[in-house]
Amino acid sequence: MAESHPKFDVALVTPDGSAFDGEAEMIIVPGAVGEIGVLARHAPLVATLKAGSTRIHLDPNEVLEFATGPGFFKVELDRALALVDDAVNVKEIDDARAQAQLEAAQAELAKVEAGESQADRWQLEQRIKHAENQLTVSGRTTG
Repeated sequence: MAESHPKFDVALVTPDGSAFDGEAEMIIVPGAVGEIGVLARHAPLVATLKAGSTRIHLDPNEVLEFATGPGFFKVELDRALALVDDAVNVKEIDDARAQAQLEAAQAELAKVEAGESQADRWQLEQRIKHAENQLTVSGRTTG
């Protein structure tokens, strides 16, 4: 039997609202320089997140996975908070929506490169990666 860890409060929040808010044994987020795994009683932490996979371990046998966009991550007092541009449960990925997000971000990035837009290049690149991540997780290719 898998060993159980103490639970702590975890929230995954987007501009549209909460994607997850509850207790979990562990959360793994895509940090800007590598994955960050957090258990209960973790030291305080603030980090930048890149587009990728966020996994919330509810117990040893149940893991929720989300394709998440870029954002920020904060841990303090047995509470982890991930603030991200978007979070899509892998079981609910909409290929058409992800493809539309990919195309919109690529078009805006082309405008930045042509000097026609002042949008943040890093944010656009992360949105492209997020859309590609959704398509990859859902089994579609982005090529």
